[in-house]
Amino acid sequence: MASRKQKSTRPSDNELTAGSGGELHPTTRDTQNALTTNQGVLISDDQNSLKSGARGPTLLEDFVLREKITHFDHERIPERIVHARGSGAHGYFQAYRDAGKLSCAAFLQNPKVKTPVFARFSNVAGGAGSVDLPRDVRGFAVKFYTEAGNFDLVGNNIPVFFIQDAMKFPDLVHAVKMEPDRGYPQAASAHDTFWDFISLMPESMHMILWAMSDRAIPRSLRMMEGFGVHTFRFIDAQGKSTFVKFHWRPKIGTASVLWDEAVKICGADPDFHRRDLHDAIERGDYPEWELSVQAFDQDEADALPFDILDPTKLIPEELIPLQPIGKMVLDRNPDNFFAETEQVAFHPGHVVPGIDFSDDPLLQGRLFSYLDTQLSRLGGPNFHQLPINRPRCPMHNFQRDAMAQMEVPTGRVNYEPNSLDPESPRENPEAGFTTHPANQSGDKLRQRSPSFMDHYSQARQFYRSMTQPEQDHIVNAFAFELGKVETVAIRRRMLGHIDTVDGALGKQVAAALGMKGQADKIKPATQPIDLQPSPALSMLGKAKPTLAGRMIGILTSDGFDAALLDRLQRAAAKEGAVTQVIAPRIGGVKSSSGEMVQPDHALAGAPSVLFDAVVLAVSEAGAEKLATNPAAIDFIRDAYAHLKVIGCVEAADLLLEKAGIEQDEGVVSLDSNRGASAFIEMAKQGRVWPRADSMSN
Repeated sequence: MASRKQKSTRPSDNELTAGSGGELHPTTRDTQNALTTNQGVLISDDQNSLKSGARGPTLLEDFVLREKITHFDHERIPERIVHARGSGAHGYFQAYRDAGKLSCAAFLQNPKVKTPVFARFSNVAGGAGSVDLPRDVRGFAVKFYTEAGNFDLVGNNIPVFFIQDAMKFPDLVHAVKMEPDRGYPQAASAHDTFWDFISLMPESMHMILWAMSDRAIPRSLRMMEGFGVHTFRFIDAQGKSTFVKFHWRPKIGTASVLWDEAVKICGADPDFHRRDLHDAIERGDYPEWELSVQAFDQDEADALPFDILDPTKLIPEELIPLQPIGKMVLDRNPDNFFAETEQVAFHPGHVVPGIDFSDDPLLQGRLFSYLDTQLSRLGGPNFHQLPINRPRCPMHNFQRDAMAQMEVPTGRVNYEPNSLDPESPRENPEAGFTTHPANQSGDKLRQRSPSFMDHYSQARQFYRSMTQPEQDHIVNAFAFELGKVETVAIRRRMLGHIDTVDGALGKQVAAALGMKGQADKIKPATQPIDLQPSPALSMLGKAKPTLAGRMIGILTSDGFDAALLDRLQRAAAKEGAVTQVIAPRIGGVKSSSGEMVQPDHALAGAPSVLFDAVVLAVSEAGAEKLATNPAAIDFIRDAYAHLKVIGCVEAADLLLEKAGIEQDEGVVSLDSNRGASAFIEMAKQGRVWPRADSMSN
């Protein structure tokens, strides 16, 4: 296909200079095409926000950062720019014990108190009308309605982020969003602008390994971990500060789908995640997560081989273990999607006494950006009065008027101090929020801290911590994504970064692309080191046998064995799994005893990608009919190809033969008295990973 030639505004190669992070950034030698603010002021540094010292807090006077993020925050009305497609639920948080040794936060003190919460899970890149299962980061945000005010823990299902400084956030999102000249692709990172940006940002290498892993295609919102990403502070009653990292762990374990499944699920049920969460709560199968923290002091932070203020780094659990502090249970669906899930407004700056910030430059920028975004999206500064955002504790201040004012304030006084209304609100030095008095000083400068410069070591550690199937999936993900990139130079540059992460990974990706020996040579700002693998990073490595929260699809036909169906359903329910009956037609299916059973799905609308394991409970006559039905053959072939456990009666042998299935340990006979229990035990192991090797030979 002929490419369209355009006049390039990019500097020539000899005008590329190494930026502060060791990467290449275009620069100009004159002002003709120089980067400026909206007021025409030349910008000297578009990589770093203005800080007090290289590791100090971001300064409010940084008008370049404020203008850039303000414009970005207001680019979409009224849909969220990122995290537009979300699903939410109500519930509660309950502390395990008094956490007063770490934090004086009220909701962490009394294990008998259930603090109301609202959680919202979301995709990042796609719009509100996109699908649930693209390869993407997932938002994991929780609003705690505590007795001391609202606390918003606004995180993701991945513990690190693409960038180190908020100055680059608009660029990251512009790069991953639809390309501006053509308006596509939607909810996809497999295109030139995203990989062009990533290949020029070595600091993104750790996050991109996570994004290419199975973490980016979760099986269910109920089966995702969540992370606060940044380093925060806990403050105790005496004012002592302890650094913390927040972790959410799902009770039923983590799980993902395969990429081929994700693609097919998006077509079969674009609302797969949303439906799964809603239906689980409706049937009383309440999702539950454990909240833990990694707690450490300054000396422990200084001993780590990376900077705790760098959001592209994590702390391996083997170095600082998790301390469980409580649990979250989601037990009620929203009454109205728009009023609650859509209008809920999260902000990392919503903290309560006992919780404070670190000087992480990405977090510092978010503290400005989120409030500014909500002002635009929800029509002004009174968004806190919406029921979903309103604190459950008393709220008093002198803020008045503005758009969408829903209160009717009375009285003469709307200022402080005043003497006209002695009963009006007053500050409370004893119980009010006080900022931890960290001693920070330094020159005002735009500079990346040298302690942020190792961009490859943790990416290497992550890859080498994965099991073989997980590593294979990362290779395949890179091959798919980079295979969609049209610009050869971007592919070569990215292959150079992957080589730097891990040579074996780089060779496999290059081979998959047919680009052996074409990787660019990358010179890291800091040479990567070999860190010890962290088994806690692997989903498969730490997975325990379970069917809790999983879905089993049972394909039936007229004449199926009703007693077998009953045994399967009872055995599955005992393990916390849900069974759904599938029949050739939605109108009903007759059992061998003549009983008419109402199925949950018609075969045409229930491909096997929607289930974690499948059963073929058909009669001989039913198998003969289904053998001529392409949907039935695809149901079986996909289940086998996606490494799922298949339970089958003898009559289903015809279907297995028609589908070209070679029976293995994952194809379990249901004909014996122990057939149902044997199938359940095998299905608890998850996927049949050895099958992948046999299929590739």
